[in-house]
Amino acid sequence: MGLIGGGQGSFIGRVHSIAAVMDHRAALVAGALSADPAKAKASAPDYGIAPERAYGSYMEMVAAEKKLPESERIDFVSIATPNNTHFEIAKAFAEAGFNVMCDKPMTFDLAQAEELAKVVQKAGVVFGVTHNYTGYPLVRQARDMIHAGELGEIHAVRACYIQGWLRTRQERGGALEKQASWRTDPKKSGAAGCFGDIGTHAYNLGRFMTGLLPDQVSCHFKTAVPGRELEDYGTAVIKYTNHALGTVTASQISHGRENDLWIEVDGAKASLEWHQEEPNKLFVRKGGQPHQIYTRNPNADYMTPTAKGSCRLPSGHPEAFFEAFANVYDAAFDDMARRAVGQKFDAAHSLYPNIQDGVDGMNFITQCVASASKDGQWLSLKHAACRA
Repeated sequence: MGLIGGGQGSFIGRVHSIAAVMDHRAALVAGALSADPAKAKASAPDYGIAPERAYGSYMEMVAAEKKLPESERIDFVSIATPNNTHFEIAKAFAEAGFNVMCDKPMTFDLAQAEELAKVVQKAGVVFGVTHNYTGYPLVRQARDMIHAGELGEIHAVRACYIQGWLRTRQERGGALEKQASWRTDPKKSGAAGCFGDIGTHAYNLGRFMTGLLPDQVSCHFKTAVPGRELEDYGTAVIKYTNHALGTVTASQISHGRENDLWIEVDGAKASLEWHQEEPNKLFVRKGGQPHQIYTRNPNADYMTPTAKGSCRLPSGHPEAFFEAFANVYDAAFDDMARRAVGQKFDAAHSLYPNIQDGVDGMNFITQCVASASKDGQWLSLKHAACRA
């Protein structure tokens, strides 16, 4: 494993490094940990990276790793950098034949996402996008139940991601300035603020869980903090091709809220509900019956094989963020192993979010920004490169 980003003070880089090695299927051996070469090399000991494989830039890393014998070079790279750098880094490694795991959103804009999809297809590498919430066992349980028809025809999907850490202008000298500064800067974050940062997670969760195909979107944004360039609150209404309706709401200005991601799905036979801050429970409701709470239990008959296989611990021992992140990696590793021995892998039906999901997310962000700029005008969400 190689890591791009994740230098001193980074949050998500450390998460990638922990999740990827959790099941001992990978080891972190190389990295370009910062855009500042001195900081990049100074950060290497924090990850146990040897000095000779602590690189000053991703370009240096691509060239050096490519020269190593195949048995010694990295098998994949994880990208944990600001949005505006994802494309160039991912493209360089994919073209050099390395598998890629990229943080979301996949690229800075939709045009980059479309080009990157072509690069990945031509290179034949494994490409994952770390929409990590798809890795929770009970999210996968809900997905299996929906796909098996237990909820019946899906009528409505409500997904929200509510935070409060940007309710003040943290990007200007706040305690969280490092995290806030690039997320609120359109030159680094892209055209969207909270919708690109966390709204895309909520949207992806709905797509992963239900499999519904989006048709149109109408979106409204609000910037609550004076002087901020990008939205810090937004709501989108989605029409799906089966005539279901969906909503995606994202906020980073809600007092007292931390990482309150939740989703509800209403079907003709039943409804279900899952909360990221209480991830080991899935709430299921059927008309005329008592409410049911499915707990994460790998030995329970009600758990599907996929959900059971996503568990590491017996019931009662909480599993959460790191384990879910690791499950995304674990699914991608299966395809990397197939590629390594010359076997075909079917990314279109992968359990981990892939290049198609990355394009889907960028298409969603792009159309939401465009709709919001036109006072909520309905715009198409159809895109040929997205996962069907």
